[in-house]
Amino acid sequence: MSAIPAELAKLSITERIQLVEDLWDSIAAEAPEAIALTDSQRDELRRRWQAHRDDPAASVSWDEVRGDILARGG
Repeated sequence: MSAIPAELAKLSITERIQLVEDLWDSIAAEAPEAIALTDSQRDELRRRWQAHRDDPAASVSWDEVRGDILARGG
C-alpha cells in the first residue's frame, strides 16, 4: 500500500500520528506475535534499559518526546 487514500491525506499530522498509534495498538492487541522483536532490536532495548538504569536523570519521558514531535509537525 503505497498511496495514501485522499481521506487520510486530508488529516492533520497530529491526527495521522494518532491514527498510526491507534492502528499499532490494535495490531498489538490482536496479534502480539506478529510484532516479535529481532535479536538486534532486543539487544538495543537491553542497551537502552541499562543506560537508563545507569543514569535515570538523562531519560526523557514519552510525553515529552511525543510533545516535541507534535510541536514540530502538528
